Amino acid sequence: MGMILLGGWGSGPVIADDAALSAPPKTVYVIGIRDDIMPPLTYVVRRGVKEAMEAKADLLVLDMDTNGGRVDVTEEIIEIVGKFPGDTMTYVNRKAFSAGAFIAAGTRRIFMANEAVIGAAAPMMMMPGGGPAQLPETVEAKMTSGIKALIRTKAERHGHNVEVMEAMIDRNKELVIDGTVINPKGQILTLTSMEAAREFGTPPKPLLSSGTYSTLDELLEAVGFGGARRVEIQPTGVEQIAFWLNAISPLLLALGLIGIYMEFKTPGFGVPGSIAVAALLLYFAGGYIAGLSGIEWVAVFALGVILIGLELFVFPGTLALGLTGSLLVLVSIFMAATDFYPGMPMVPSLPALELPVRNLGLAALLTGAGIWALSTILPKTPAYHVLVSQATSGTVTDTLRTRERSSQLGLEGVALSVLRPGGKAQFGDEVLDVIAEGEMIERGTHVQIVGHSSREAVVRESAG
Repeated sequence: MGMILLGGWGSGPVIADDAALSAPPKTVYVIGIRDDIMPPLTYVVRRGVKEAMEAKADLLVLDMDTNGGRVDVTEEIIEIVGKFPGDTMTYVNRKAFSAGAFIAAGTRRIFMANEAVIGAAAPMMMMPGGGPAQLPETVEAKMTSGIKALIRTKAERHGHNVEVMEAMIDRNKELVIDGTVINPKGQILTLTSMEAAREFGTPPKPLLSSGTYSTLDELLEAVGFGGARRVEIQPTGVEQIAFWLNAISPLLLALGLIGIYMEFKTPGFGVPGSIAVAALLLYFAGGYIAGLSGIEWVAVFALGVILIGLELFVFPGTLALGLTGSLLVLVSIFMAATDFYPGMPMVPSLPALELPVRNLGLAALLTGAGIWALSTILPKTPAYHVLVSQATSGTVTDTLRTRERSSQLGLEGVALSVLRPGGKAQFGDEVLDVIAEGEMIERGTHVQIVGHSSREAVVRESAG
């Protein structure tokens, strides 16, 4: 324990702890929720929560001013906020209608600004033109029941008044506390800041709000975070782009895989390779902007493709390179769409794999259909000759390739590697990629070219 004397005439000693003097400043992360509760907002909240967790922030604040939005997005945001291990609070800066009230119930404390309002959270159906419409009675009852159960669990967990939250959702809910009718049956509860902070019961407890403050700065000062390091998380404008990229992510993934397949089937680097690179970059960019993955998975994917290429063209028949590369490609595709949080185990849980499994499944179907179409339909169209011509970069034409292959038929040489079935063989001064016609052929065996398959010469064992 150390001491420090402060003050002048007439002042006594003030004792301070060394640990308190050297303690680092607290950290507060503030996530602005100023738009409708729609999918792009999920990316902002996810990014803010993950950054706050990485920074080991002491407090997470939702600075809220929203008219509400989609229920499914609301559920996702509540779950994301719930992953933050520190203290959480909502500051209703102006209004928290509908989904905004639900999200507020998912934080530990709720505060409000002067003249702010919260509530009006009954489920509604939006028409294609953008206007609300009355739900059929049975549908409304079903949705209301489900939403009430969801919010009830969050409100109970954080000590909020469950009946107040239910009265904001269910118009048939009458709310009476201490003999005072807070909300008559047939109406949806909406509270002003003064009403939400009004105390009821014994001992007295606020109806919903823990306090009213003119500004967020004033609130942070009151709760002991006045001198804290403050980090603001705001939309960057690219979240909407990420939303559309993730909506078509299976298509982007399929285009990338089809492009890689075509590049392996044609010499040089041309249109298919360019399309593959662009599609895969967009696929990984969507996951990165959405806060699902880091940019490092692009490097893992590229390394996997390089290893596969080495297996096919440089060290054929080794298997280890191809298997390792395929595993890296698969892992990177999964991880680009897996929602990981700091401190979580590296092995994802089953719920976390739902999105990547769905994306990969759809992409596999699209890739299979695309390769089939390219193999059967594209060669009969004029576009095929354009693609092949550009992919070959002018180095060799179909006619020259046919002549070259014809001249190779019957050539005899020696296998330079084990052919199982692919590998390399030497024919005079020329080394060619070859593939065995039947079973594995040992290194040093005399072989003869008997045909061609895609880019390799087909060989069989010869008498030598």
